[in-house]
Amino acid sequence: MEEVFVRYLHFLGIITLASALLGEHLLISKEMDLKSFKKLIIVDAIYGLSAIATLVGGGLLWFVVGKPAAFYSSNVIFHIKLILFLLIGLLSILPTVFFLRNRKATFESITIPRYIVKIIRVELCLLVVLPLLATLIARGVDNV
Repeated sequence: MEEVFVRYLHFLGIITLASALLGEHLLISKEMDLKSFKKLIIVDAIYGLSAIATLVGGGLLWFVVGKPAAFYSSNVIFHIKLILFLLIGLLSILPTVFFLRNRKATFESITIPRYIVKIIRVELCLLVVLPLLATLIARGVDNV
């Protein structure tokens, strides 16, 4: 039963993470009014929390419940997937820092740097690869 709960946590985290990142992509623009920017900050917080839930769920699946840890630890594709997930997480730091630094802005609108928009788009593109890698791992494929 624990495995079911952990898998559910993991999937819920993944779905929420993808939804929040897509939400950021749809909300963000070069110029944003403060109301929209505040919404973006909330969506980014949801994104961060869902990434933590996904990582915790995945870690529990790897080391505590489910298949033996060796199944994942010896799989090259799993390591690629993990590195890709961590890369997405590292990329997300820059937008989050920008959002947090500007959360108390009092201007009528805020200009979003182009690199922030590009980072979010790159994160989305990288995220699309993760389900393919997960499918390969689940099928027992262990080399690229």
